[in-house]
Amino acid sequence: MHVLVTGATGQVGYELLRLAPEDFTVAGFGSAQLDITDAAAVEESVARETPALIINAAAYTAVDKAEAEPELAYAANRDGVANLAAVAARRGIPLLHISTDYVFAGDAKTPYREDETPAPTGVYGASKLAGEQVLAETCASHLIMRTSWVFGAHGNNFVKTMLRLGQEREKLSVVADQHGCPTSAASIARALWALVEQYRDQGTLQWGLYHYAGLPPCTWHDFAKNIFDIAHELGLISQKPMLVAIGTEDFPTPAKRPAWSVLDSCRLKRVHGIGPSDWPMDLRDVLTELRSLRDS
Repeated sequence: MHVLVTGATGQVGYELLRLAPEDFTVAGFGSAQLDITDAAAVEESVARETPALIINAAAYTAVDKAEAEPELAYAANRDGVANLAAVAARRGIPLLHISTDYVFAGDAKTPYREDETPAPTGVYGASKLAGEQVLAETCASHLIMRTSWVFGAHGNNFVKTMLRLGQEREKLSVVADQHGCPTSAASIARALWALVEQYRDQGTLQWGLYHYAGLPPCTWHDFAKNIFDIAHELGLISQKPMLVAIGTEDFPTPAKRPAWSVLDSCRLKRVHGIGPSDWPMDLRDVLTELRSLRDS
């Protein structure tokens, strides 16, 4: 089975290529090879590759920069998805797409389910929601996977930022009143490949919208503490920095961050048998990989 992966040089795209099952052939395109905002390029690439399925891991993910660059965010997160969806619909190709917890306002008290009303507070979340909507309207055979707080050994993310700052500073202030679900890029890739294998074996899937995120929920401060505890144990850092818990108001950013980004992943487990990931275990794997990369 031949699968086309867009955004192949990003965090999840990299893992999709690395973790692809041996009985699949995968054509992976980074933005330099395939700009999904170029409708003609999308048409030509799909015509050339003739994939049985497309996974879209391409996105504009610079949350704060999106506030100043809304046209770029919408070009990738809405218009690029529209281009992929149009080609997939014409050719009868299923399209799996990755979305985000930022589609919600972040004012809930219980984990967000798929049937709850989105209300993004910034350009990034609004552009991703627009992409979800155009995909659902255009391509019947689609699956949207919302996830959150993505981290991995490759690409830019909170884990790597904390490691860098922890080596530079003796004390770090980390937000402790935003709650979410760290999710490793590798676990997202494995979940997507499990869905692709189900599609291959069954000839269809129960399409639609699903949440997939790590457990247990935590704050950024909790996440940072786990990062430094494991990194110190593995010898990635010689000394753990002192962590100071601060509020969102003490760390202003151009884009408003959701105070509550906890996603309910029960539907994916119930329908497709794919349960949420254990992010502390995945974090240990990522930090072990970073140590290997450092030492190689």
